[in-house]
Formats: sequence, structure tokens, C-alpha cells
Amino acid sequence: MVTFFEASLDTISVHHVGNPLQDELYALSDSPLELKDEIIPNLLMQYFLKPFEKVNEVYHLTHSSGDLALNELHNFATQVFEDREKFHEASEKIAKHLFKVTTHPNIKGGELYVVYFNSVQIEGNPLDTIGIFKSENKETYLKVYPDKGGFQVDYEQDAININKLDKGVLIFNIEKENGYKVVVVDKTNGGQDAAVYWKDDFLQLKIRNDSFNQTNNTLGIYKNFVTQKLDDQFEMSKADKIDLLNRSMKYFKEKETFDMDEFGNEVIGNPEAIESFKTFKNQYEQEFDSPIGNSFEISGNAVKKQARDYKSVLKLDKNFHIYIHGDKQLIEKGFDDDKAMNFYKVYFKEEA
Repeated sequence: MVTFFEASLDTISVHHVGNPLQDELYALSDSPLELKDEIIPNLLMQYFLKPFEKVNEVYHLTHSSGDLALNELHNFATQVFEDREKFHEASEKIAKHLFKVTTHPNIKGGELYVVYFNSVQIEGNPLDTIGIFKSENKETYLKVYPDKGGFQVDYEQDAININKLDKGVLIFNIEKENGYKVVVVDKTNGGQDAAVYWKDDFLQLKIRNDSFNQTNNTLGIYKNFVTQKLDDQFEMSKADKIDLLNRSMKYFKEKETFDMDEFGNEVIGNPEAIESFKTFKNQYEQEFDSPIGNSFEISGNAVKKQARDYKSVLKLDKNFHIYIHGDKQLIEKGFDDDKAMNFYKVYFKEEA
């Protein structure tokens, strides 16, 4: 989705943003950072951009009122894309805006980096890009170096691990009228209440309704429907639920497009359960203002992502785990009166 093999770091400004609820302030630099050699820019490129290589979700900047002009980040980004001379001034405004929305005591203060990149690719399109990154967590590093025929050990406190970006966002200079294309990294700390401030309060994002998100959302909705909703209407064993999940994953892996009626007939089967799933899906779309539609192109990347969360393991007390990947008809559930215990009977031809 995002690649940077042709990208270059053009300009970077660094500020510090504290937490006002912890009686911390913000500190602004007077000018962009001077990069005196080639090593530091290369390290920074890895630190800032590498975490985005595995990001698939694309967002747009938005505003709750529906008026995009009221989104602060959209205004700051537009100023920079239209006039590069305003980059550092805009970076200061971004730092002040972040300080303003830091309204939870568990949010950590840290350095804020605002970066202008050239030729970062998203979906194969090389674009000028504004990156905003925050480092919150610091580590201690040991340094071993030769000294007087032997070695000495020293350490550096409060250093940054370039393999662990805490928070970041890339704003690409495309689709300005829709809120630009935006991708996000957020390694949240401080609990759920502190989590919303980066995506919701600072950036104010709305996820793009593309095939990745339609596929990802539908699989997520269906998983919740099977594991949480079906028990309200039907009496089902865990093995039956796992079979429904396996059949849905098989459908998404084998088909190129999703069709609601086809999915219902091939995967769910039961007419009442089909209607229940449609209602469950519609409720999600309304609650999160995220229409999915009844037909869309299936994203292989989204299927791979969801496959990691689809469980096919039947856990029996603390003694056995049964992995169910195939025909549900080869496993039967029963009850032994003599032992007063449930049992499963499994049919197979060969031991592997």
C-alpha cells in the first residue's frame, strides 16, 4: 500500500508537546532541523516510514459538522502543499493543536516531528507527503566500545528506538476535496480513553469506504454475528459456530466479489439466520455511519488480516483443543450418561 524506495526527506521540524493536565507545556523550535550528514536522514526515513508498509486502511480528514474547512489538519496541510515556505509555521500550528486536544491525563508528552517528504508512494502513485509523528516512549541503550586494550560499557537514557514508532500519520497531496488520502499508525498507551485523541480528536478521520474496508468490516461483522448474536435466536454448539466461520472464510478466499444473497445461501443457509445477519449488518452501518453495500470486490489483504482473528479451535476443558478446518459432518457431539460428561466423536481415515 505505502512504499518509500524512491522517497526522500525534504524538511523536518521538531517540537515538544507536553500534557497540560500534568502541568506540562509545549516547546517550539525556531527553525527546521539541520541534517548534517546522510546517515541521520536515512535512519529517520526508516523510523518514520517503515511502519506504514503493512498499513492497508486509508482514511480521509473530515469534520463532525460535515464542513471540511473546519478540520485544522486539512487547513495546515493545504497551506503547506500550496506554499512550501509556510512549512515551519504550519508545524508550529500543528504542535499547538496537538497540545490543545491532549485532554486525558494518561497521554504521554513527547517529541513531535513534522516532516515533508518527496515521492512517497500510495497505491502506486508517488506524491509529496506531510508526515506527523510523535515519540512518547523512551528506552535505555547500552554502548560497548574498545578502550585501552579491552572494552568499556556505557549507556544512554531516554533514547528512541527507531524500530518502534509510537504514533504517526501520512497526509498525501491527493484528493484534497475529499480530505486527502491519509494513513495512520497508533501504538496506543494509556487505555481506551486516551486512545481516541490521535485519530479522533487530533486528526478527525473517517475511513475510506474501499474494497479493503468493505471486506474487513463485513468479515468482522459476520464474526461478531456468529459468536455473539446467534445464541439469542438459535441453539448452536461451538463446533457449529466454527463451521460457519470456516465456511465464510472459504467463501471470501475463493470468490472475487461479495454478493449478500449468494453469501447468505452458500454460507449461512438458514433463511431466518440470513435475515438476522442482514439486520445485524444494517445496524452496524447505521451506528458507525459506514455503508458497506450488498456487493463489492473482495480484498485479499483484508481476508488475510481477518483470517488471523478467525478461530477454528474448539477448547474442551483444560485437556483438549480440537482444530476444525474441514467437514463438520465428521465430528459429532454427544453425552455419556455413565460419566455424566459431554463428548465429541471424530471420524478420520489416516493419522498425519
